[in-house]
Amino acid sequence: MRKVIVSASTEYAVLIGRGLLAQLGTEVAKRICPCKAAVITDTTVEKLYAEQAEQSLAAAGFTTCRFSYPAGEGSKHIGTLSDMLEFLAEQEITRQDIIIALGGGVAGDMAGFAAAVYQRGIRFVQVPTTFLAAVDSSVGGKTAIDLRAGKNMAGAFYQPQLVLCDVDTLDTLPEEIFADGIAETLKYGVIGDAKLFAETASGDFKEKLEEIIETCVKMKRDIVNEDEFDTGLRQLLNLGHTLGHSIEKNSNFTLSHGHAVAIGVHLIAKVAERRGLAEKGLAETIRQALLHNNLPTSTSYTAEEIAAGVLKDKKRRGGEISFVLPTKIGHCEIVKIPTEEVLDLVRTALA
Repeated sequence: MRKVIVSASTEYAVLIGRGLLAQLGTEVAKRICPCKAAVITDTTVEKLYAEQAEQSLAAAGFTTCRFSYPAGEGSKHIGTLSDMLEFLAEQEITRQDIIIALGGGVAGDMAGFAAAVYQRGIRFVQVPTTFLAAVDSSVGGKTAIDLRAGKNMAGAFYQPQLVLCDVDTLDTLPEEIFADGIAETLKYGVIGDAKLFAETASGDFKEKLEEIIETCVKMKRDIVNEDEFDTGLRQLLNLGHTLGHSIEKNSNFTLSHGHAVAIGVHLIAKVAERRGLAEKGLAETIRQALLHNNLPTSTSYTAEEIAAGVLKDKKRRGGEISFVLPTKIGHCEIVKIPTEEVLDLVRTALA
């Protein structure tokens, strides 16, 4: 088992290994006295892992209850959050109890947000079951729901007490969902690790999943420890996300987050290269890496449609929006773009 310690406003461990779901109760009990545990999951993960998680918790002395919602980004809205909060109240969950977020990024985001606001904050544990959640969203304390205006528009910074990543759960992922995590892993490579990018781009890394996840988590740990609330360095993690979120929203979330980010990373690399900020051939290197891993690199949405979504992005600050521009594999820069230049930037990306 691999262990990474995150030292944000709350210090916690990220445990990575195989067979860890059976140890969930034991690991939680090391940190939290047995109490009532509300397991939050979706209808797909519920069938696969909810019973095993609850049995492990019960064996360690926890009593459990379960809330499940329809799988998919379409459930990540205020209605589901409201139902979740009402469920916690009906189950008489108190501030001495815990929430277990069992699932991918949607489960982690919503359960974490519910934990942040229910009774002004109760403890929660992240148990990621997708590659994307393992390498990225389960760590760092960003929790949110989507609004009609855009993705992750309402949320809170709220750190978990523990992240437990059982790599065995990734074996049941459909290839398309696993690829979402590949997109985020390639993103980490572009941001700051050329070796990680090369290994992931090759597609020959599944025997090294624990090592790959640990590498990404350590990179995120180092950034979050320095900038927990996303005011500076942490914005690097948004590589590809500003354009990607708009594309995802334009699809009415029929395009997955990882696939949208893949497109966004390629498009913003084209912008960086055409503005003379990036090494020649960078965008093509990224494009080939994405294609080799069955990820998209382009979109049919117009510049006007994408720009409209970008201008509603939560990263907007007054008359500027921060974009992360890659200069080479392993290095990026944060550049503030005036809002009146966003449409031209998107046109450059699509050209």
